[in-house]
Amino acid sequence: MLISISKLFFLSVIHFIVKCYETSFFLQVHIYGPFSQEPVKTFTRFKDTAYSGRFRSDGQLLVAGCEDSVVRLFDVSGRVALRMFKGHTKAVHFTDFTSDHYQIMTASDDYTCRVWDIPNATAVTTYKEHTDYTRCGVTSKLNRDLFITGSYDHKMKLFDARLDKSVLTMDHGQPVERLLLYPSEALLVSAGGRYVKVWDLLKGGQPLVSLKNHHKTVTCLHLGSNGQRLLSASLDRHVKVYNTSNYKVVHNFDYAASILSLAVAPNDKSIVVGMTNGVLSVKHKKSPEESGESSRQTRRQPSYRVFVKGKNYVPKQDDFLVSKPVKQHLAKYDKQLRKFNVSQALDTALETWFRHKKPEIPVAVIKELDRRGTLKNALAGRDEQGLSRLLNFLIGNLTDTRFTPVLVTAAEMIFEIYHSVIGQSSVVDRHLQRLQDLLEREIDYQQDLVEVLGMLDTLFASSVSRKEVPSSGMSRTNGLA
Repeated sequence: MLISISKLFFLSVIHFIVKCYETSFFLQVHIYGPFSQEPVKTFTRFKDTAYSGRFRSDGQLLVAGCEDSVVRLFDVSGRVALRMFKGHTKAVHFTDFTSDHYQIMTASDDYTCRVWDIPNATAVTTYKEHTDYTRCGVTSKLNRDLFITGSYDHKMKLFDARLDKSVLTMDHGQPVERLLLYPSEALLVSAGGRYVKVWDLLKGGQPLVSLKNHHKTVTCLHLGSNGQRLLSASLDRHVKVYNTSNYKVVHNFDYAASILSLAVAPNDKSIVVGMTNGVLSVKHKKSPEESGESSRQTRRQPSYRVFVKGKNYVPKQDDFLVSKPVKQHLAKYDKQLRKFNVSQALDTALETWFRHKKPEIPVAVIKELDRRGTLKNALAGRDEQGLSRLLNFLIGNLTDTRFTPVLVTAAEMIFEIYHSVIGQSSVVDRHLQRLQDLLEREIDYQQDLVEVLGMLDTLFASSVSRKEVPSSGMSRTNGLA
């Protein structure tokens, strides 16, 4: 399975989100874009299988373990390893940065866990208390000296780098596959076998909850919704979502193969799963306009008089109908136009329901913005997703004769604004190429039509017979009056 990262980018500027999909079983480390879902960065300096790629909290460095027991540190902007940490004798399955950014914690199949100094590339502390493979761990974000490791000997140990031995030991009862700390770091979650267990660290590692909702080994844990949801993934192809207040399952995702890695983007925008069949699955959360589309189509409830008089009631001749003045409600995009929020008005008009059901509304808003002279301001400053939505609308409606004069003006402005960022986003480049091909085909069609019209005019002119109209005042013999 390939490493991936949730990554947002706006055309030329790339922002890294510090969420890395923790397991990789390949000779390369890939970084994917969230919308294009294509690799935008690849690290290939591995001689054997790579494991556990992690970003530092500032997004500048990436560390990964390897089957050859060497830990490699990369600069995100480059490709060559900045540091190589050598000391383990077997595969390193877990790596992570400490909270001070200057040290790395690693766990290996040689039963040891180590703390490394990044500037000197040397091991600061080495612990060998586990009696089996050490495959997982977690570092404290509040204290740089604290970290916890989990091993196949069923034990979890809390270490303080200032001491030469562990300060707390907990027994999971199964080989430990994954560990997770709550943001407050008072609770620890462990996964191993079919069980997910929650431990209270403030009470000396007292077990609080034991969950058994999977049918096979649990391989991944993750927190979502700002700590209000706990996600667990398993080899049984399921992702369970728990409510952290009562630890009941509130949702379930089913996948095609056993799951090896799991990650959730900030604000729960995406959930990414890596499976044993080599597939990386990315599911995006529906946008507010898509989720609200069904609510607009809900059936309107009958009015009060339908219930009282009946649906087929007909007023009598002597009845008086008292009508109330109907208040005119402005649409959301009209309200935004009145407030001169031109970009928001165009975004509202380009919502899914308007684009597919009433394309004349986005065209009318574009025409009004052009009339006001603010169309260029509304089109500029868009991210990849917003620009892709606008280009999709232009491609689908540009050839409609009702909309062509308005949309051609918008297309020209888009090319003028965004020509400098071509080549920085594969999604935008693909849409711009489709739009250019569409315009070229339409111009060819117009030229062919002009040629056909010229031919038809010639044929019509030659088919009309010429009639000689004699003048009453002219002589037929000599043409004199």
